[in-house]
Amino acid sequence: MELRPYDPDRDPRDLWDLKRAFELGLGSGTGDDDKQDVYEGKLTDEYGERYLDWVFWCTKHDPRCVTVAEIVGDEPDAAESGDDTGDARATAEASDGHSLAGYVFVLPQQLAMIWDAAVLNEIYVRPEYRGSGVADDLMDAAVALAEDQDLPLDRLVLDVDRENDRAQAFYDRHGFEHWGEMVARKLE
Repeated sequence: MELRPYDPDRDPRDLWDLKRAFELGLGSGTGDDDKQDVYEGKLTDEYGERYLDWVFWCTKHDPRCVTVAEIVGDEPDAAESGDDTGDARATAEASDGHSLAGYVFVLPQQLAMIWDAAVLNEIYVRPEYRGSGVADDLMDAAVALAEDQDLPLDRLVLDVDRENDRAQAFYDRHGFEHWGEMVARKLE
């Protein structure tokens, strides 16, 4: 596995596949059918283009704000690595032409005033690579970038769904602590 900055010339398709999986996981794993329908419904081609434009804008301001974990060489899939958390579909996906195992997206410093801190926008690792250390490496890259930013508050913040126990445990392990609560209102 090799961590490197997102490359807008070669990575958009794989990054979009990862983003879709991230969003679908949020919708299906942390709520009822209505939440899942909302997340699935937003993942249109237009949304994908807007997302990739957003990534392009952010990486123009700081190329490190999106770091990807690239699958290199003959890296073992979940079945070969002894990680039995992957399923047959996930293993087939990994061998089906994907070049990225995961990514982390930290907003560029220009947007730090949103929360007066560095903002971890997204982190996602394909299921067949979970438990392999890839997520830890991506988190380390996010923290290193945040530490380099000129911030009003020396914090790295993120939004995590309280029903996502796996993510909560991961963030706890990396030293994140509860700091406020985000609430939302539906716009008509």
